[in-house]
Amino acid sequence: MFHRKNRLLLIEVLTLVAAGLIMIASSSVYWAEFKYHNPWYFVQRQALFAGLGLVAMNLTSRLNIQKLREKQKPILIGCYIALALVLIPGLGVQRNGSRSWFGVGSFLIQPSEFFKLALILSVSDYLASKDRIKSLRRDLLVPLFLTMLGFGLILLQPDFGSGLVMVCSIVVIVLAADAPFKYFIRLGLLGAAGLTGLILAAPYRMARIVSFLDPWQDPLGSGFQIIQSLFAIAPGGLLGAGLNRSMQKHFYLPEPQTDFIFAITAEELGWIGASLIIIIYLLIILEGVRIAKNAHDPFLCYVAVGIVSLFAIQVMINLGVVVGLFPVTGITLPLMSYGGSSLVMIMASLGILMSIAKA
Repeated sequence: MFHRKNRLLLIEVLTLVAAGLIMIASSSVYWAEFKYHNPWYFVQRQALFAGLGLVAMNLTSRLNIQKLREKQKPILIGCYIALALVLIPGLGVQRNGSRSWFGVGSFLIQPSEFFKLALILSVSDYLASKDRIKSLRRDLLVPLFLTMLGFGLILLQPDFGSGLVMVCSIVVIVLAADAPFKYFIRLGLLGAAGLTGLILAAPYRMARIVSFLDPWQDPLGSGFQIIQSLFAIAPGGLLGAGLNRSMQKHFYLPEPQTDFIFAITAEELGWIGASLIIIIYLLIILEGVRIAKNAHDPFLCYVAVGIVSLFAIQVMINLGVVVGLFPVTGITLPLMSYGGSSLVMIMASLGILMSIAKA
């Protein structure tokens, strides 16, 4: 089914998926009962998507990546079209203030998740065709345009967190392509100015920054989630309160099965359980770095770097938000948080990583 070179990575991925199912079952039971009159509503759906993700990971691990490279342009164009269509009322489904999903029956599909992978393939193909990056305008204008166009469409949803993760992963790919560091200073200054403008332009983003600096200024509003997250983590101690014994999931921490699932994990499994989860994430990231270093084809190397950086940045931001190191961004924890599109696409991306490992 999977190549022997990928057995360790496969075990690590399946361990986190299983841990995610257990924690979703534990964290969402009361909210699911209240909202859907079925305490297992979220875990049943996540288990279905985990099965689809496993199939997708198996298929992508068998892919000929060079053939996928030939199809990257129409795939990217299709993703741009999907990002535009999801903004149209009646086509896109709005949840929590964001129009980011297409509805298929009772299931939702998030096109931005597919776009991230499509953009990594396209930028990797472009950079691999360059012998050397000599000019910011001539050699990096295309990947910059492709990234900013996608970022703009995602920002209109609005989904600032997903757009930020995507941009950061592309920056890492360009770094891996050995672009002169002076270009990153210029782009960094431009990006900082743009980021400041985006924060000031949207009151809710400014409120998140203020609540990050001092959540107690608005403990029942913008600071509520981070305060409740810290209230979950703090009493966990070394061994935790025990599985299914969280207090914060009793309608204190909103929808704990999504962005803040790690807070419930730390509360119920304690420092030891939370540390083991983090160690497995680190092992996956290190395995991905090893695969990227061993890839002889520049295109395969850049794709591996993009997938690993996308995964690692998302993990870092989510964990940082949960413990109060970053403002709330709405970024899920890969492989563990509830979310079908995210889970399937992450597993499919890791399947591509497996394919690169045996190439």
